[in-house]
Amino acid sequence: MNTPRLIGPGPGRTPPGFKGARWNLTSIPYDLLQEGSRRVGVISMLGAILWVVGTVLSRFALAAMRPEDPYWKTLQVPDGIAAVSFLASLAVFYISRRKGQNPELILNIALLYMMATSLALGLLFHLEMLHHGSQVFPMISWLGALVLMFASIVPSAPLKTLVAGLISVSMNPAGMFLAKARGIWDFGPPVNALIMHYPDYLLVAVAVVISHVVTRMSRKVLEAREMGSYSLIAPLGKGGMGEVWQARHRMLARDAAIKLIQPEVLSGISGRNAAVARRRFEQEAKTTAALRSPHTVELYDFGVAEDGVFYYVMELLDGIDLGTLVNRFGPQPPARVVHILSQVCRSLGDAHLNAMVHRDIKPANIFLCRMGNEYDFVKVLDFGLVKVLDNDETQMTMEGATKGTPAFMAPELALGKQEIDGRCDLYGLGCVAYWLMTGRLVFEERSTTAMILAHVQSAPVPPSVRSELEVPPSLDRAILMCLEKEPAGRPANADALLGVLRSCEGVGSWTPENAETWWITNRPATAVRPAPSQTFDETLTKTVVRSL
Repeated sequence: MNTPRLIGPGPGRTPPGFKGARWNLTSIPYDLLQEGSRRVGVISMLGAILWVVGTVLSRFALAAMRPEDPYWKTLQVPDGIAAVSFLASLAVFYISRRKGQNPELILNIALLYMMATSLALGLLFHLEMLHHGSQVFPMISWLGALVLMFASIVPSAPLKTLVAGLISVSMNPAGMFLAKARGIWDFGPPVNALIMHYPDYLLVAVAVVISHVVTRMSRKVLEAREMGSYSLIAPLGKGGMGEVWQARHRMLARDAAIKLIQPEVLSGISGRNAAVARRRFEQEAKTTAALRSPHTVELYDFGVAEDGVFYYVMELLDGIDLGTLVNRFGPQPPARVVHILSQVCRSLGDAHLNAMVHRDIKPANIFLCRMGNEYDFVKVLDFGLVKVLDNDETQMTMEGATKGTPAFMAPELALGKQEIDGRCDLYGLGCVAYWLMTGRLVFEERSTTAMILAHVQSAPVPPSVRSELEVPPSLDRAILMCLEKEPAGRPANADALLGVLRSCEGVGSWTPENAETWWITNRPATAVRPAPSQTFDETLTKTVVRSL
């Protein structure tokens, strides 16, 4: 997950679109997820024992009732179903007990296990256990009880509980229809399958209510927790490594963004890389804090919470990343592009002066925001892949980790060269400029490998050829200069590129008045915003959160 690309709600306001279930965020604290995953192990082992005991007792009971029937003296379909279910239970138990497993993954596996167990029970009840002439009457079966048990013991989102529960209890009607197809049981009209098992469907509704209550209580627990001097207020987004929350300092009443790195991200990496991962996150915080450019996202604090969650506290930005900007508003005028690139150059110049190379310059990591009464103020985000040139200990991109983003990756990074400098960031910035001017990637290959090879081998088409806007020749040349395959062909450093951009002719000017007009036009003041579903703020928020 990148350093947060945020839409700041402002002090005391809930982020647009937060109410309701649209955010689809993990709202259960990590330690409760861990406890839930441990319960999955207990349930699966209990299931394995019950399959053995139930099968043995059933065989003895039926043999005592019908000793003359040879059917119960040989292995039959029920024994096969029980054996497969027993092995599945052991497999779930093994997976749940493996070190470093993601608790959310375990809980999802638990729902699959519930559905598989329901299938086995449905087949047993209706293929083998019922007899000709059995009456049809409403009943609560073991399947409904199973769904209720999982909802109470294994925490899960209400929607997941609903879907998994409906699939599970539907195994009873499915078993009935299969029994009818095989001539085992003629239960009459098809509607009888629903009449017999509709109480189980009612129990699914109860299970959803239970899941909702558990999820809501867990969210309250999480919101009540504190990270250092900050209290969590509301979630802003979620990514592969954790979540981003709006937070507030207890004493200063200052809003901030907190990036939470969940422990399973670290524990899921085995051996030496676990320590490397932790040092990498610490390095991101220390590196970002060491930079002084106003165009680099500001970091306030970092640490480890009591439950092991690693967190960074950063400024809460109010704006839009460049990826979303172009996707929503199309290619940008040359004057605005130069205005944006110049500010990025200042951030990179500060980083390079401190022997730091970003290595992941891309539209999603460049944030265009409003700072006080300034508009179109650029912030460069995510120094998580930073390489400190004068210290081998801090060159810590993990083994197997992607060193950048293929669509914006300099050839020397794609080739895995160890000797790199700030000019690889200038190549990425050239790709960003190309995106801003054309709304397209430099190379639009379908596969990652083809994309990387294109950056290494293929000559880019000039942006002036592909842009719907007129690209001044001087800006065209500046962008292509950044996209040179050999670092020596690019500007020497970020300051040199800044000079090239300032000397571009025919780009026009992008004044503070132009920027303010754009923001007022496209992002109305709170008092005159339309309905929430149509607001600029909410649309961008949902787009940005999806890119986390």
